[in-house]
Amino acid sequence: MDTNQSPEGNKLPELKLDARQAQGFISFFKKLPQEHRAVRFFDRKDYYTAHSENATFIARTYYHTTTALRQLGNGSDALSSVSISKSMFETILRDLLLERSDHTVELYEGSGSNWRLTKTGTPGNTGSFEDILFANNDMQETPVIVSLLSISRENQCTVGLCFIDMTRRKLGIAEFLDDCQFTNVESVLVALGCKECLVPIESAKSVELKPLHEAISRCNVLLTDRKKSEFKSRDLVQDLGRIVRGSIEPVRDLLSNFDLALGALGALISYVDLLADDSNYGSYSIEKYSLDWYMRLDSAAVRALNVFESKTDLNKNFSLFGLMNRTCTAGMGKRLLNRWLKQPLLDVNEINCRLDLVQAFVEDAAIRQGLRQHLKRISDIERLIRVLQKKTCSLLPVIKLYQSAIRLPHIKDVLENYQGQYSSLINNKYVKPLKFWMQEDKLWKFTALVETAIDLDQIDNGEYLISPSYGAELCSLKNQLEEIEEQITKLHKLTANDLDLPIDKALKLEKGTQYGHVFRITKKEEQKVRKKLSGQYIVLETRKDGVKFTNSKLKKLGDQYQKFLSEYMSCQKLMIEKVVSTSSSFLEVFEAISGMLSELDVLLSFADLATSCPVPYVRPEITTSEQGDIILEGSRHPCLEAQDEVNFIPNDCTLVRGKSWFQIITGPNMGGKSTFIRQVGVNVLMAQVGCFVPCDRATVSVRDCIFARVGAGDCQLRGVSTFMQEMLETASILKGASEKSLVIIDELGRGTSTYDGFGLAWAICEHLVEVIKAPTLFATHFHELTALEQKNEHDPRSLGVANYHVKAHIDPSNKKLTMLYKVEPGACDQSFGIHVAEFANFPEEVISLAKAKAEELEDFSSTPLSCDDSKEEVGSKRKRIFSPEDLTSGAARARQFLEEFSALPLDQMDLNVALDHVAQLRSELEKDAATNPWLQQFF
Repeated sequence: MDTNQSPEGNKLPELKLDARQAQGFISFFKKLPQEHRAVRFFDRKDYYTAHSENATFIARTYYHTTTALRQLGNGSDALSSVSISKSMFETILRDLLLERSDHTVELYEGSGSNWRLTKTGTPGNTGSFEDILFANNDMQETPVIVSLLSISRENQCTVGLCFIDMTRRKLGIAEFLDDCQFTNVESVLVALGCKECLVPIESAKSVELKPLHEAISRCNVLLTDRKKSEFKSRDLVQDLGRIVRGSIEPVRDLLSNFDLALGALGALISYVDLLADDSNYGSYSIEKYSLDWYMRLDSAAVRALNVFESKTDLNKNFSLFGLMNRTCTAGMGKRLLNRWLKQPLLDVNEINCRLDLVQAFVEDAAIRQGLRQHLKRISDIERLIRVLQKKTCSLLPVIKLYQSAIRLPHIKDVLENYQGQYSSLINNKYVKPLKFWMQEDKLWKFTALVETAIDLDQIDNGEYLISPSYGAELCSLKNQLEEIEEQITKLHKLTANDLDLPIDKALKLEKGTQYGHVFRITKKEEQKVRKKLSGQYIVLETRKDGVKFTNSKLKKLGDQYQKFLSEYMSCQKLMIEKVVSTSSSFLEVFEAISGMLSELDVLLSFADLATSCPVPYVRPEITTSEQGDIILEGSRHPCLEAQDEVNFIPNDCTLVRGKSWFQIITGPNMGGKSTFIRQVGVNVLMAQVGCFVPCDRATVSVRDCIFARVGAGDCQLRGVSTFMQEMLETASILKGASEKSLVIIDELGRGTSTYDGFGLAWAICEHLVEVIKAPTLFATHFHELTALEQKNEHDPRSLGVANYHVKAHIDPSNKKLTMLYKVEPGACDQSFGIHVAEFANFPEEVISLAKAKAEELEDFSSTPLSCDDSKEEVGSKRKRIFSPEDLTSGAARARQFLEEFSALPLDQMDLNVALDHVAQLRSELEKDAATNPWLQQFF
């Protein structure tokens, strides 16, 4: 491969520096402070460069080869360097700031040894680079920065948390109790879509706060350490008085309810330097954030339910966001959908309000089509507002807001034409507010300003100019320019007559930056008029394409034209600043409108999804968390059924209080257990977001949290074993779940020995059934767990344990396994591991040996499966080594031992004292094991 070529085949920009420039740059670069997270780029006008470790990182990560590296300078001072084209710079920037969470970006401008830092960016603060990041792509989510302080007392800690959304100009503040695993912090980071988190630098040294750092890492959030001195609340009310719109009194009252969070808020305002930018003054809102507003989702649940897109997705329908995103506004709808999926609702009335609107759009194709036709012409109003607030001297954001504003009467008309059962709701939620914001002193005034002030006829030509008629001075200058142009045109005709050349065809009039207005003729024509040219005209330039010349009259008129043009452009600039400033006074109007249009866009997206699938979605019935059950008849996994060539088999889920609130699901690998339990979680999530669900009929009792323990993900990359990750996620469930949660657990306890794993699984199941009492789907290969149903069936306090299995069929003639993917009542005691190995084309000798060993280790009886009467369904009960009574009492005693052990304050005890306590606990357990065969196996 050519060493000057990138892997994609594009030639890398050449690093053009002479020895003096190179030495000057190296001298500057080596004086830069060390910052291991910063990737530093140097703008060299036509291309960018990166150096030292940054160059190696970019070459390996983005060019996938170190042959892209060059050496700048010689000897010991030589610096590894890489050149980056402008398009590649955009690609790298998008990955560093929008995908990754381990780097910050710095951009330097200058030359030689004189460089200055002009832009910085972090995953939480992309503002400096938005013009590059979103030049060709929509902004899909709003980056949020969180700042937090925590104080630990005993087994609980108090957390003070603040956040800032710089796109929506919003501050939030919260204070809450959390457990030692920081499960509430994790769910808040997920709900807010946090990209960066500020913590005191001292927290990195604290053993107690190590779980906090791990929770932040799990959420793919950049951890930024700040000095403890920055977490102060001094002058906070005064600072907020400048940046928060409205009166200061409500802000003072709000802050009086907080203590720890005030320090976090002070650090946040200091970090993003809000007070340094005048455009921030009076433009932010601040609110109290409550954990009780939305369903809590931790990072494990978001991964397990495939809520958001991943780089490994084969197509957009692999994730719930990709499937549901049918929005058509430029970015706003996508960001709101992203936020809604992180913040499912808990209030039944709010959920039903969204469902009512979706139903209205589902039932009326005309309103869907009409709204989409106009919404797709709506620009990204939220981002345009932010650009306008900076009062940049450009009419582009004003014009784009105007082009969006003139669609609003059409959107209002479409909504008003709806006459269905939800017309009153649509009228109150959208039509009336639109009419309010479109009044003469609001949006109408803005559109009138634009139509009067801006030359709309020139927009199609790509020119954004103030109309000449807007202002007497501008009008006068425009008239003077036109008069001079007329005189120049007359002179052009006179010159053509004088030289006896046809006008335009031979004698051309041109306007350029070097000479201003000039005449041009071809070299052939020049020979005919050479005598006159040398006597009465001034030849400026002779080139292959012709001869440029002028005379005293044209030069004088040209100079006058340039003078008036300069005055005209200066006046234009002043007028543009005035129009931009006036337009920025309508930001409150556009904020309200952007919220309404984003909502309409997402709800239409839900309706489009519900109606366009091969099997239409249905409206779920929603009940409060204290009432009702979770019943999903004919439920399907929305992402899986959307894949090509997939014929999805629907299944019923009936989580009924007192009967089947806790379900143990057994069956072979690849039989559909994981898909089934995930699709239940996804259906509940979709229902609480306000979307129709892929079922024949659905009833959902609102859940305050979805906990999922499915798969180990990328835990090895973070230095955590699969089993340890499994235990950490399960600990979060046991500490964070309540009877109002939904718990989904897949294959718990398989990362350790069979006996340990089964003991843990049994103890966890009992804790979930007897203590937490949350509706649970527990998929497992420990068939002995199905005995829990018998244990609980006569207990009047039990919320109901039921066994289910996924069906599989084995052909008696050839012993071949066929998955049926149907979930049916009853337990399944047969393991199908060897049959699945056959599916994977294991060598025959390996399969034969596996079968022989299985027969040695297991004694099978001829009793058919209790869960199926069919003789074709294979599965004979495994002979039980222990009685159900031994299992139940032994697991309960084992759980008691584990609880007593975990309650020991080991971190505060002397080693010998701790060992004595543990020895005593073991001695008592061994004594009780004498009468319990199940416990004896552990000694």
